[in-house]
Amino acid sequence: MIPLPYGMKHWKSALCAGLWTAGLWLQSGTPALPRAAQPARVGFHEAIYDAGGRLLPWTTWEDAVEREMAWYLNCPLGTKGYPVFVYATFMDDLYRPTKSEIIPATQNGMGILSYLKYWEYRQHANPKVLAWAQKMGDYLVFESLTENKGPYPRFTRATGHHTGFPIRKSAQGDEKFGRNVIEPDKGGLAGFALLKLSEATGESRYFDQALHNAECLAKTMRKGDATHSPWPFRVDSVTGKSWGERSGNMTYNLRLFDALIAKGHAEFKGPRDALWSWIKTFQIPAGDDRTTSLWIQFFEDQTAEDNRTSWAPLEMARYLIEKQEALDPDWKADAEKLIQFALNHFSAQGPGGVITMAEQDVDMQPWGGACSKLGGVAAMFYAAGGGEKYRDIAYRNLTWMVYHIDKDGCPTERTGDGIHLRGGWQEDCHTDVIHNFMDAFQAVPEWRNATPSAVASTRALSTQKP
Repeated sequence: MIPLPYGMKHWKSALCAGLWTAGLWLQSGTPALPRAAQPARVGFHEAIYDAGGRLLPWTTWEDAVEREMAWYLNCPLGTKGYPVFVYATFMDDLYRPTKSEIIPATQNGMGILSYLKYWEYRQHANPKVLAWAQKMGDYLVFESLTENKGPYPRFTRATGHHTGFPIRKSAQGDEKFGRNVIEPDKGGLAGFALLKLSEATGESRYFDQALHNAECLAKTMRKGDATHSPWPFRVDSVTGKSWGERSGNMTYNLRLFDALIAKGHAEFKGPRDALWSWIKTFQIPAGDDRTTSLWIQFFEDQTAEDNRTSWAPLEMARYLIEKQEALDPDWKADAEKLIQFALNHFSAQGPGGVITMAEQDVDMQPWGGACSKLGGVAAMFYAAGGGEKYRDIAYRNLTWMVYHIDKDGCPTERTGDGIHLRGGWQEDCHTDVIHNFMDAFQAVPEWRNATPSAVASTRALSTQKP
């Protein structure tokens, strides 16, 4: 296991050190944080703290996000007219690919969702935002599909190599199992993103691929139980051979089915109801340890079949918060259970009262996608009545994230004190980050343009109402 920064493995360690009270809001009267927890610089910037020693933003959140979006909208066009970050998972600060392996479905699926949320937030002001989302969609539709045979024909690939147009073989962790290996959950993620892109653009090619992915998923679905998810984690798209009986990310398969049913495709109601029944009956109540947890196996480059993640439970919590009683009468308790699962197993104490979020058992570093996901989901849960403690978690976490966006807008892949790498893994730099800020902007609007002086007191911040 990679060591955590700050010398603390979980928030419980911080409790023992007297820095954090069981993940709860630091209320007025809490002693100031010790100077040792207050580095002069965080990420790319000189750190700013309130009177209690808790981190404040170096610039407004909105300004930081605008800088990052501008940096990516200036990305040059590369092979076949795609912006480089669309087909290069690893990219440096000069927009150059640095490694061959790519994760097209996750990177571009989450990127499409991020850009569409930003497009709406900016009231369609910049056509290039939607054009870049379409570039991501076109890459998924034209360059990232399996061969037209087997149980998953023309299905969106989870991994590949950026030199393939189209991709001809898997990469990252998948390549250990063969060139045709896909991950069914990533097809659901890409399918849902493409469906949303079809709604924004009216382009049928995105909807057609979303529908096709859903049809493949419905045909290959199996009965789930306490040791088997409705789809395995990895499958050979041609032979159907599979690996990994427990696959944790079922949220986007559910979202895809729900979205298609809403458009009149009643043929997905049976698979959808069976999937939700499995999530509610088996996945949410499952044990936390690695032998029984059903929140395992999401990351494409890892092969441990008992590898718990924070990504999948936090995304399920997001969907519960969005849909509430329409999805689950117990949505609030279930969402909090999932957020607490992530906090219990993957959080760490950062400087200035920040709680960071790691992504998985086998890699406990605070990568940008997982870290910002905690902030976005916690903000949504607070706004939905989850309590003040989630307001502070969200505010400190996303404030931490803006320190890892440089002045010119170039971000870093992994957050942490002393980290100055510009660029890196693009999902963690950008595509799986922006949507978390957009959700937080909607949940607590006053945070968008709050300056350090406007939030200089934790007490003042926490007594404001959205």
